[in-house]
Amino acid sequence: MQKINRNVVLALLSLTSLIFLLFQLCYYKFYLSQKNGAAFSKVRGSQSGQDSTRWHVVRKFLGLISSHNIPVYLIDPLILGLVDKDIEQIRSSPDGPSPECKYFCAPRDFTTFALLDKTWKHEVGLFRTAEKMGFQWLKIINKDPRLDGMDDLSGMEIPLHYIFKLASHAIHLVVFYERSGNFLWHGPLRLKQHMDRKFVPFRKLHFGRYPGAYEKPELLLVSIDDLKVQIPKNPSSFLEEMSHSRFLECRYREARAFFQLYPDDVSLDAVEFRKKAKSLLHLAALTLNNLGVKFWLSSGTCLGWYRQCNVIPHSKDVDLGIFIRDYKADIIPAFKNAGLPLKHKFGKVEDSLELSFQGEDDVKLDIFFFYEEDDHIWNGGTQAKSGKKFKYLFPKFTLCWTEFVELKVHVPCETLQYVEANYGPEWKVPVKAWDWKSSPFNVQDNGVWPIDEWDNVIQIY
Repeated sequence: MQKINRNVVLALLSLTSLIFLLFQLCYYKFYLSQKNGAAFSKVRGSQSGQDSTRWHVVRKFLGLISSHNIPVYLIDPLILGLVDKDIEQIRSSPDGPSPECKYFCAPRDFTTFALLDKTWKHEVGLFRTAEKMGFQWLKIINKDPRLDGMDDLSGMEIPLHYIFKLASHAIHLVVFYERSGNFLWHGPLRLKQHMDRKFVPFRKLHFGRYPGAYEKPELLLVSIDDLKVQIPKNPSSFLEEMSHSRFLECRYREARAFFQLYPDDVSLDAVEFRKKAKSLLHLAALTLNNLGVKFWLSSGTCLGWYRQCNVIPHSKDVDLGIFIRDYKADIIPAFKNAGLPLKHKFGKVEDSLELSFQGEDDVKLDIFFFYEEDDHIWNGGTQAKSGKKFKYLFPKFTLCWTEFVELKVHVPCETLQYVEANYGPEWKVPVKAWDWKSSPFNVQDNGVWPIDEWDNVIQIY
């Protein structure tokens, strides 16, 4: 009898333990998991639980920002790439193109959105609501480069990135700022010393490694996987822009050090020339951008940007570079229509092409065309009276954006190597007596134009 009672007691204890365990599992599944974001029910179609988690995290984030009236838009390159393939169907269908979770369920560690800084300021309330919804968050701040200048190197910091994490998925919110060149800029993601470097896989973040510059996008409200979200109206154009968006700041600290050694020319002539050069550069940029021709600051104009964050007043011209592959026959008539007549044309498309246009008064615009070889890049020069040819060699380079005289414009990303190739190791020292045939550090003789070609390769107006 005693033995039977022990068995009954053991059975009752086992049953009680099992019931308690089941209760804990149910409690975790239906309450704690929803609160902490550890698991989610499935969404449209037959997606896995992990796929569903991504969708639910995005849905909760969109609900979070909607409750605070924050207008964000999707800039995630993976999702935009998928969306771009179905963009016509997405535009025409108010309910989205597919009954399955096709886009926000795609495998990835995070989803990226953009925020325009001027549209939102109340982050404290957002963080409180986010925490109540189960989100963990991280705010990355850094120096505001828009406040830097020759007179003030501001130490003011601004928010550049926010990261919201729920369950196994994160939302990367990139903050964009308007710059004086009428474009949008985002800063790099640099963690402070005390921050958790394992919070998310930071190295995978698409908008964190470098600062970026973008045109202001036209947005489109669409339904994707049953979620209303704003996207760039032309996703493919945005993705192309993103692949070439790296931005370089002017080096104001180094420029101030330069001017301590070599005081700036603030004479009336220098001020007037800089004003004209700025106007000429803006007009040239407008003309070439309308033609779809990519260009960059070259020669003395590039040196002025890199060394002193301004136009060199004794240079007397504006210098631009264009790859010969981007040459268009429309360039000359387009500049003429813009009020910049052709001053001279040297060389030909196949070899050493150079164009010069007459700006206001004696300020001219020189455009040098660059030719790519296996291990270097070069542009040519021609002496009109003798037909002598010259070649200027540069190491290969890529193009980055910068802001110069209130203009978004390209410069070589490898600027130091580019400047040193042209001006040598003493590029920091101003030189007023400059002979384009012998002074450049990278100049080489390149033969002589045949006399029977002179009428075509040496044209002066």
